[in-house]
Amino acid sequence: MKINYQIELEKIIDTIKDLDKKPKLLLHSCCGPCSTAVIERLKPYFDITIFYYNPNIEPHEEYLHRKSEQLRLLKELDINYLDCDYENEIYHQKVVGLEQEKEGGARCAVCFRLRMQKTAQTAIKHHYDYFGTTLTVSPHKDSQIINTIGKSISEELNIKYLFADFKKKNGYLRSIELAKKYDLYRQDYCGCLYAKNN
Repeated sequence: MKINYQIELEKIIDTIKDLDKKPKLLLHSCCGPCSTAVIERLKPYFDITIFYYNPNIEPHEEYLHRKSEQLRLLKELDINYLDCDYENEIYHQKVVGLEQEKEGGARCAVCFRLRMQKTAQTAIKHHYDYFGTTLTVSPHKDSQIINTIGKSISEELNIKYLFADFKKKNGYLRSIELAKKYDLYRQDYCGCLYAKNN
């Protein structure tokens, strides 16, 4: 049975909305455009820091372009940012044997886990209350897979995961509107060259 992760997010918000202090959230972001609507939705309830960990994005110039757009947006929105290394070689080690998988298949699940696990580990290191990801805002990403991975990491590392399906309530459409408002670069492929070339 599929879980409605929009309802799960609303349950979490209900438990924190009346707290005197906003919980600290380390939010993995795949790109500036996807982060727009997610930040807008979560900012009233969380003290957000964006973590741009995307070792899958190639070529390196593309990675840097997306990162610079993310930083430009965060400056405009007055949102915190936590930097990290590129680690492209780690991504390639993780997906050995999965290079020919279609987008949305086993390679993507490995990639989601790599990025979300790093986010959770970093959240623990820096004493965040929650970790989460913007990945579910995309209509090309399966929120059931992403949230199942998030739950698994949460249990393994003993840190709260922010369940969500950010494409719900027109989240994806809102991200397009906001990307236009802030004149953000919108890429035409997820990030890895395997998906782009398939």
